[in-house]
Amino acid sequence: MTSQADLVAQAVLQQFYKLPSKRKPAVRDNGVHEWVPLSGIVAEKDGILTCLALATGMKCLPASKISQSNGVGIHDWHAEVLAMRTFNRFLLDECENILEKDDESSIIQRKMSTSNLNDTPLQLFEIKDGVKLHMYCSEAPCGDASMELTMASQEDDSAWETPTPADAKPGGDAQISLLGRACFSRTGIVRRKPARGDAPPTLSKSCSDKLALKQCASLLSAITSIFIDPTNAYISSIILPRSQYSDLACRRAFSAEGRMNLMAGKKWLGGYSFREFSVATTGLEFEFSKRSVQTRADKISASNLAATWSRSGFEENIIGGVIQGRKAFKTDGASQVSKRCMWEAANDLASRIGGASSSTAICPGGETYRHLKQGQLMAHRRQVKDEAREMALSGWIRNDGGSDFQLEKRSNHWHH
Repeated sequence: MTSQADLVAQAVLQQFYKLPSKRKPAVRDNGVHEWVPLSGIVAEKDGILTCLALATGMKCLPASKISQSNGVGIHDWHAEVLAMRTFNRFLLDECENILEKDDESSIIQRKMSTSNLNDTPLQLFEIKDGVKLHMYCSEAPCGDASMELTMASQEDDSAWETPTPADAKPGGDAQISLLGRACFSRTGIVRRKPARGDAPPTLSKSCSDKLALKQCASLLSAITSIFIDPTNAYISSIILPRSQYSDLACRRAFSAEGRMNLMAGKKWLGGYSFREFSVATTGLEFEFSKRSVQTRADKISASNLAATWSRSGFEENIIGGVIQGRKAFKTDGASQVSKRCMWEAANDLASRIGGASSSTAICPGGETYRHLKQGQLMAHRRQVKDEAREMALSGWIRNDGGSDFQLEKRSNHWHH
């Protein structure tokens, strides 16, 4: 009998297979076969599993480029992170649709009770009770949840030995406190991407760290949390291929028995609480996983192409954080899931909910994205994240560069 984990994986894999070949890893002219990680978000509603968003990708923006990213360049497009961004774009699009007409088949609905709208006047929507959200990942999330797998694949022991200064703590030298792939003997710590020592340094936190935090802050991004109540927006389970699963590592990285133990049972204002996801395994393999590609090719290489697909009706190719073929960080290169496009979509949605003044209420006139993130509408979410970082994920160094952009005034506010 097919397990639930297999069905979740299948929902994502089948959706990926339907994509055109230009969204998939290629065989290069020199015979090198490319591989890539895949991740997707699946909703379970009335026993039916539906893939809502998926993404491939495995790179992130070097720290040196963050300040130029202009709200256009995505900072981190590892598959898991890009899939979560795409899912959040799906949710914003879904809110727009429901404003036009209620849709029985949607996973979201207008809130039944509006008693707490004082704090969040635009939070009119919620994910329906009884909807479960699952996440499939074709590779173990980078960072703490994959340390044992990474150790097992080392050909020498040198990576174990990188010395760590005793005073490497939050607020210390970011490059020291956030190890990438060094110091394997130290587990349960916040790590940064990339895992490769020869790649330019970044401040992006590992996918293990980001997923651990989502157990407190929900799958909602800052922008979607303006409109959607987080109560039902948590990951219920993460599905990994058997070959990519270490029970020890996952328990340590994610569970209340591991580094999240101080979060157990916590509740915060605004519908947030610590909601531990389960981790289950599937026997299915993704046809472009590193392992699958290795079985059919001698020479393999990581793909530099990332792709997104959303059930709300868009799909994209992303290279270097922008749409393939566009110039870096010019606004026409912004993906639907970039900060800039998400903010624009949020302004449109706010105006439709409450007139033009609502979009200025999200972020009063002419302010930057940084002001938006620091605004009153996100206060509860900020408190959750700050506490989780302080108590469970210490060593997390904020990477809020690239937040000083503003939106241009648009003549046609209703363009879609």
